[in-house]
Order: sequence, then structure tokens, then C-alpha cells
Amino acid sequence: MTRRYEAGALILRLVLGITFFIHGLIKFHSGIGNIAGWFESMGLPGFAAYVVAIIEVVGGIAMVLGIGTPIVSILFALVLVGAIVMVKGAAGFTGNGKMGGYEFELALLAMSIYLAINGSRLYALDSFFRKTVNE
Repeated sequence: MTRRYEAGALILRLVLGITFFIHGLIKFHSGIGNIAGWFESMGLPGFAAYVVAIIEVVGGIAMVLGIGTPIVSILFALVLVGAIVMVKGAAGFTGNGKMGGYEFELALLAMSIYLAINGSRLYALDSFFRKTVNE
């Protein structure tokens, strides 16, 4: 992949990682038990809130550092599909006046799918370790 494409993938990786990390932190700081209760009110198991928050925090850090980008991207994509189907879908693309739509989640989903397919090697710790092992 050319340096120009790698620079674009790096930008996507950093923005996606920071976004998920912050969203995960918010879940913990606002009371993960409350989030678990909200998940249960939607018919989801409460422990799923913990799983999602951990994926967001740990995955966000891993994404920024460039560790396991394709795997983390797939996990992010699964979280986003769940958010669109279970929460945002009914509000439509741009929202319904009571809740925002799923356009933000869809953009993050597209970024996740891109990184799952193409990866991001520029300034990624994965690349550093691969070079060390292969040399």
C-alpha cells in the first residue's frame, strides 16, 4: 500500500480508536450499572453492557496503538451493528426529534469495515513487531 493510503488509514485508525475509547470511558464514568439496566430494558442481557464497554475502552487503546487492528475493527463493527439495530434504527438515518439517527454509527461502521479489510500499518505497533520478527 502506498504511503498516501497508509496516512489515510492512520487517520481513520486514530479517530476510530479515540472515539471508541471515549465512549467506553463515558459508560464506566456514568455508572456501568445504569448502562446495564438500560441494556436490560431493551431486552439485552445486562452483562452485554460490560462487554461493550470493555471492547470500547480496550479496543480503543489497541486501535490507537495499532495492535490487532483488523480484529478490533471487527469487534467495533459488531458493536455498531448492534447499536444501529437495537437502538438507533427506529429513529431513522437522521433522527426523529427525540433521538439522533444512525448516521454517526454508520460512518464509524464504514471506518471499521475499511480497517478490518485493509488494516493500518503506519505507526502501528503490529508493524514494528513484525519487522523485528522478520529481520
